[in-house]
Amino acid sequence: MRKAVALKKIEEEIDRLSPEEQLELAEKLFHQVRKNSIAIKKALDWNKLYGMGKGLWKGEDAQTYVNRLREERR
Repeated sequence: MRKAVALKKIEEEIDRLSPEEQLELAEKLFHQVRKNSIAIKKALDWNKLYGMGKGLWKGEDAQTYVNRLREERR
């Protein structure tokens, strides 16, 4: 609830800005969000996924396995 009130106040302040100021703010927000999302992507450790599918096929031919999955999706 507090976030909604804070966002409402921010929106009211944004409405008071000129179009040029709103555009400048939008650009700053865009760059901040983009920077944060890049940092999150870098934080992912793909090595943790290694071996997660181990035993998935259990002696089944890989192509047979893929064909079976495709059939199940239909």
